[in-house]
Amino acid sequence: MASNHTATEESPKRHKVEGPKKHIIAFLFSILLTFIAFATVISGEINKDFIYIILVGLAVLQVFVQMAFWMHMKDRGHTFAIIGILTGVFIVFTCVIMAEYWAWW
Repeated sequence: MASNHTATEESPKRHKVEGPKKHIIAFLFSILLTFIAFATVISGEINKDFIYIILVGLAVLQVFVQMAFWMHMKDRGHTFAIIGILTGVFIVFTCVIMAEYWAWW
């Protein structure tokens, strides 16, 4: 029975394993971003408005790191999830803009 297999038959494709190296780097980068945010707030020497800008920037960067490495959004087959997340971001952004105009009116 084993002799029925020929060399021209396709072998099943194996899933490519990333290994822990990228996850460890992403984890350390997340810890670094958290430490920078904590140090920025705890220092007390930086202008309060500038701290908000730094924290929002670090939060956005943290979201991209989390989505790329922990939620595997960088891999194929996540198009529907990415479209859903972008739709949610668009709706939230639109609601925030509408609320600001409503408050200013």
